Order: sequence, then structure tokens, then C-alpha cells
Amino acid sequence: MPANLPQRPVDRTTRPPTPSRPGHSPALTSGSGQAAARIGALTVCQAALMVGLGLLITGPASGIWPLTAEDRVNEGFERLRTGPLNDVSFIASEAGNTATVVVLTALTCLGLILLPRLPRWREAVFLAVSVSLQALVFLVISVSVDRERPEVERLDSSPPTSSYTSGHTGAATALYAGLAVLVLSRVRAPWRKAVGGLLLLIPLVVAVARLYRGMHHPTDVLGGLLNGTLSLLIVGRTLMSGGGAPTPPPSNAAEIALRATAERTEHVAGHTVVVVNPTVTDDTQRETLRLVLEQHGHHCVEFVSTTAADPGGGQAAAAVRDGASLVVVCGGDGTIRAAADALAGTGVPLAVVPCGTGNLLARNLGLPLTPAAALDAALSGSVRPVDLGRIEGDSLPATHFTAMSGAGLDAAMLENTGDAAKSAIGWPAYVVAGVRSLRAPRMSVSIRLDNGPVLHRTARMVLLANIGRVQGGAALVPAAEPDDGLLDLAVFDPRGPGGWLRAGGILLRGRSKPPRPSGEGSFPAADSTGHGTPVEYFTFRRAELRFASAQPREFDGDPVRPGRLLIAEVRPGALSALLPTRSE
Repeated sequence: MPANLPQRPVDRTTRPPTPSRPGHSPALTSGSGQAAARIGALTVCQAALMVGLGLLITGPASGIWPLTAEDRVNEGFERLRTGPLNDVSFIASEAGNTATVVVLTALTCLGLILLPRLPRWREAVFLAVSVSLQALVFLVISVSVDRERPEVERLDSSPPTSSYTSGHTGAATALYAGLAVLVLSRVRAPWRKAVGGLLLLIPLVVAVARLYRGMHHPTDVLGGLLNGTLSLLIVGRTLMSGGGAPTPPPSNAAEIALRATAERTEHVAGHTVVVVNPTVTDDTQRETLRLVLEQHGHHCVEFVSTTAADPGGGQAAAAVRDGASLVVVCGGDGTIRAAADALAGTGVPLAVVPCGTGNLLARNLGLPLTPAAALDAALSGSVRPVDLGRIEGDSLPATHFTAMSGAGLDAAMLENTGDAAKSAIGWPAYVVAGVRSLRAPRMSVSIRLDNGPVLHRTARMVLLANIGRVQGGAALVPAAEPDDGLLDLAVFDPRGPGGWLRAGGILLRGRSKPPRPSGEGSFPAADSTGHGTPVEYFTFRRAELRFASAQPREFDGDPVRPGRLLIAEVRPGALSALLPTRSE
């Protein structure tokens, strides 16, 4: 590690911070006015998105498959009708009726507020605001988008509103999925997963019932599901962030705190440094992490905050110079990448505490995605070597990445995703930005892997991967593993709707890991240009990618300066990481 790294001012704490009120939302701490403004702004964006999709469905895209097949779906449901099914569908449809949703929402909120063992004001506000905002956006959509109902016999009277979107489905999503969120995040009982799963099924049952009864087209109920989900995401990320069920303190918490205070009276070598991104880690979470560390025998703990100018590398380097025996990093993939770059080759172990939007490295290292649980799992495990990718390019100094780097569509998507959107709805914000980035032209790239021949490709995006799985468990690069001494290259070049469908099928099949090719510069069977192949995979130790024109680029989710060159090579086992014990 270079000894001439500049010393940066850091926010060091040598005693426990004053804990904030348990379960108190950072959004509410900053003022209800600010939270309301944030929710209002994002709801305007939600309404604009939903109206835009409606105008697209009823306008330019109306003659495109699968929209042209919607009538056949409705006719198919009509042919399935029987007396008993009509009765069942009526009950299911009524679960999303306005009166039902209003009454259930009011009773639930009153229960959350008035029951003596709760009260849960924030949870009540979350549910009431989510249902209300969904209804408000639905009214805006109905006024803006005029769509006739399906041309089949309708089993219910037709309200004067447009067929797009399904108000029953949207209301059911906001209510029952909102209740599922509360059950799964606030209840500790063993039955919570079963109840949460049943609640999540109700909006889908309502959607099918509305199709069966001839009240909506398939895209109308999909729009309702999306509308309700977006309302939950916006309100949940604003009001519920950091408000999960608090980790119970250990029974000897007072004894631990007294002993820790005595042991922190002087700064000694062998201490633990916790690098935190203050934008995603509040005081309550810091104190919880401190208690977890002390439960595992780490009593001399120092918290250091990242800054906009130094996202984690300087703090980790200073910890190494000061003799730290463990560096804990609390943040997203970008913060972890910066710290890992400083820790590479030092032998000082890193404990990853996921607090960001993607948390790709944590997912692939088998860590829980709850910060306290991830730290506990890491400290209960052992130190294992993890590969890093060393990467550089024109006008970019050499650095390391831990998860994925690339160019093209993924980098453009990251550039188009604002911090406000990520903070409000989490990783789905990337999906929205990705849709906007699809119009970007494909790029031409020359690829040289190890000692292999130069390959010429066109591509929507290229990914250099140290890990393979992304959100939702999808295997974007199925064979990539963070400890195999290799990196993987994925070249995505789908052409037209059929190409995107084939690419999706390849990614879905990727959940079952394919055998890895052997030898340096191994290539899949394809012609010299890769035409007709929507996704190609390669393994390598060193890769050189040259683009015909400057392309957007990213390292571990952080956009960097566009350019025409990327050079990456693997550094096997360069990072020492505390990881959970592998189950045999």
C-alpha cells in the first residue's frame, strides 16, 4: 500500500453515539414537510410514467403483439365461465372493491394506532398514504387515458372510468402487499412468511378475477399491479427506511458497554475500524453494529465516515496504517469497492455490511442483506481469499472492482439513475432508467482475451464480472465466482423483440450453472462476429476491450468517464474477507 497517500480528515468516534429513538425514521427526523415533498415529487413521476405507458398502449403500440392478442385472452376467460366460478370471481373481485379497501385500511390503521402493545404510527401512515396515493394516481390516469373495456360480456356494471388501469387491482396491491410488507418486516413469529405470502397472492387473485369478469384487458391489470407497487415503494422508502424491527440487544448489553468504555480509553493497535457511508447509515444502526461487534469480542471499535471526496479508500488505507486488525465497511457496492481497492494485498480482513441499493458483492458472498445480520454472519465465519479485478482505461487510472464493471447499456442506465430515485424505490430505479437507455445505439468492440485471437463484436453492453448473480437471484453471468481465480466476460447483443426474448431465456436458464470452459482464452462456439448470438460468455485472466467510439463505462455501479478502452485482469485472492462458514 503506498505510504504517501494523503491524510484525509475523518469523523472518528471513540465512544458510542447517542442512540436515536428506536424505530425513528430518518425521513421523519428530517421533518414531515421534507418527507411529504419527496413523496409528492416521486408521485408526480409515478403518475407521469403510468400515463405515458397508457398512452403508449392505446396509441403507437396498440397494433403490436402482444397487445393485439389481448382480446383473445379476454375471450378465453369468457369461455371458461361457470356458475361456481362466477361466484368465486365475484368474491375475489370484491376484495379489491373501493369500499372493501377503504374499510380494511381504516380498521388496520386504527388497530396499529390504538392497540396497547403497539402503537405503530409510522406503519399506519405508511399503509394509509400508500393506498391513498395509489387512488390519486389512478384518478389522474383515468382522466388522461381513454380506453374502452373489453368487447366481451361483462359480469359487473361498467363504471365511468377508463379500462386502464384496473383500480381494483391497484388498490388491492397497495393494501394487501402493504400489509405483507408490515408482516414480513415487523413480525418475528414463525408464521410471518406464510401470512406474508398469502397476502401477496391476493392482488394476483383480484387481477385474474377482473380478467375473468370481462372488466379489463391484461395490460390494465398489469398497470394496476405496477401502480400499487410503485406507491408502496415510494412511501416505504421515504417513511420506513431504517425502521425495521430492531435487533434485540444482548442480555448483558450493560456489562458489554461498561467493559468497552474502559477498553476504549486509549487507541491501541489491533483495533477494528468501521467505515460508514453516512448517507445510508444512521446513529441507531451504528449502535446496533457496535453491539454486534462487541458480542464477537471486538471491543476497541472506531467509526469513520466517508465523504463525497473520499468514498472509502482513504479511510481504509488509514486504518491499515494505524494497525487495524479488521475493517468493516457499511455502504453500497461503490463504498465497498473503494475500500477493497485500498485493502488489496494488505492481508487486513474486510467485513462487508450491505447498506446500498444493489449490494451485489454481499449477495454473491452469501451474506444476509440486513446490516446487523450480515455483520453477525461474517464475524461468525472465517477469513477467506476473494478475487479482485484490476481495471484501467484511457484517461482512467488503474483501480480494482469487486463485482462487475462494464460499458454500454448498463453504464448508461447507471448514469440515468438519479440518487433521489434510488433512495426512493431502491434497485427498481435501475430498471426504469434501463428502459430509457434502450434507444442507445449498439457499439462495435474488439476483444482480446489472454493469448487468444481478436474478436470483433457489436453489443448493447459488455460486462466484466467477478460475480454472477444480481437482484432477484438472476444469474446474469452464470459461471462467475468471486474465488475461482478467473474473471468472466458477457457480451449482450439482442436484436429485436425476438432477440430480447432469447436473451431472457438464456438468463433464466443461467440459474442452473453451466460447466465452465477450460484453458486460457476459452471461447463459446460462435462465428467470427458472434452474429445470431444474443448473449456470449467468455472466461479470462486478462482482457483488452477497444471500442470504435467513446462509450459510457462503470466500475461496480459507479459511472466513470466515457472512453474507448478497458483493460482488466484478475488478481486471485487479493482481498481477505470475513465470510460465513460454508454449509457442506
